[in-house]
Amino acid sequence: MYYFFAIYRKLFPTQIRVIFMKKITYLFALIAFSLCFVQCETDRIIIPEETHHEYIDLGLSVKWAAYNVGATTPEESGGYFAWGEIEEKSSYNWNTYKYCFGTGFNLTKYCFDSEYGKDGFTDTKTTLDPQDDAATMNWGGNWRMPTIEEFEELVYECEWSWITQNGVNGCKVVGPNGNSIFLPAVGSMGGNVNQNVGDRGWYWSRSLADKRDDDPNQARYLGFQPEGVHVDIALTRRYGFSIRAVYP
Repeated sequence: MYYFFAIYRKLFPTQIRVIFMKKITYLFALIAFSLCFVQCETDRIIIPEETHHEYIDLGLSVKWAAYNVGATTPEESGGYFAWGEIEEKSSYNWNTYKYCFGTGFNLTKYCFDSEYGKDGFTDTKTTLDPQDDAATMNWGGNWRMPTIEEFEELVYECEWSWITQNGVNGCKVVGPNGNSIFLPAVGSMGGNVNQNVGDRGWYWSRSLADKRDDDPNQARYLGFQPEGVHVDIALTRRYGFSIRAVYP
C-alpha cells in the first residue's frame, strides 16, 4: 500500500491530487445518499411483484394499500361495493343485492340466524370467501379486505387527524413507525345516491356482523368524520362502501 501511494505522489502534482480526492469524496457521498434515499422510499411504498398496486408499511400486522380499490391515487374515491360483492352497480338496494331474494330477511349466504335466511337458511360463514372479496377479485395476488380486528389495530395503534389533501377531505393515519396513509372521505352509496361526500368515510371490513349484538344482514366497517373514528358498529350489507385493501 505504501509503494502504491509513493508512485501516486510522483505521478500526480499536489493540485491534481486535491482535485481528484475532492471528486472521489463527492462521488462516494452521492452514492451513499442515493442508497439511503432508495432504502427510505422502499420502506415507505412497496409494490408487490404479482400486482401493480402500492402498499405502505405502517408498522402493523398487515400492510395497507396506498389508495382505494378502483383508484390510482390516495385522493380518488375508487369504487363503491356492497358487502360481499365485487363489482360496482347503479343502485344499491336489497333487490339488487347478490346474496338475498329481495329483502334482508331472505339471505342466501353469510347468515347465522334462520329468521334472516331464505326458507330458514343458515351457514357458519362469518368472513368473506375470496371469491366475494372485492380486493382479492379486483387486485389479485394476496390482496384482500381487512378484518375488523385489523381495522381496530389501525384505529387504536395509529394517530388519526382530519385533513384536506390536494383538495380532498379525509383522514391522515400515521402508524407506529411514522409512515402514513390517507383515507378520503368519499361517502357511500345508498340506492342510487352518493351521500356525505367530503363529510364522512365508510370502509367495509371482510367481517360479518357480531352474532351477539347484530343481525346477519349487517357487516362490520370502519367509519370516520371530522369528530372522530369508530369501528364498533355494523351496517346493512346492501350499502356501497369504499374498500381499502391490505397485504399480509
